[in-house]
Amino acid sequence: MQKQIKILVPLDGSKNSLRALDTAILLFRNQDVVITGLHVIRFPVMFSKEIRKQYIKNAQNIMKVALKHTKQHGVRFVDKIQYDGYIGNTIVKFAHDYKFNLIIIGSRGPNPIAEMFLGSVANYVINKAKMPVLLVK
Repeated sequence: MQKQIKILVPLDGSKNSLRALDTAILLFRNQDVVITGLHVIRFPVMFSKEIRKQYIKNAQNIMKVALKHTKQHGVRFVDKIQYDGYIGNTIVKFAHDYKFNLIIIGSRGPNPIAEMFLGSVANYVINKAKMPVLLVK
């Protein structure tokens, strides 16, 4: 009996993170897989309650889009939103704590300045994760 495959896809709403989700669906849609979308919100100390609410609503909207997309392809999806902490470290710790088989991550996040470079979060995950990481451009 085959063991269920657990895939972690960090989602930040960027085109690259959505391509990572598409890649996970394409590679594993005909298998016993659960894709977990993880969004990490890092609140600077000075954020007001209203701005925090906007960040949470944005995270929930990202997860709704991901759920709808995975459902269309018949893939099981679990959403998880984490708060605070360094984003790369939170992703790696979450992946290890819940024993994921694979992390599929977009090469860059939503920051346009980072478009020229491999994202610092993706770079951190590639170097620190103990399980395989698939980088999607």
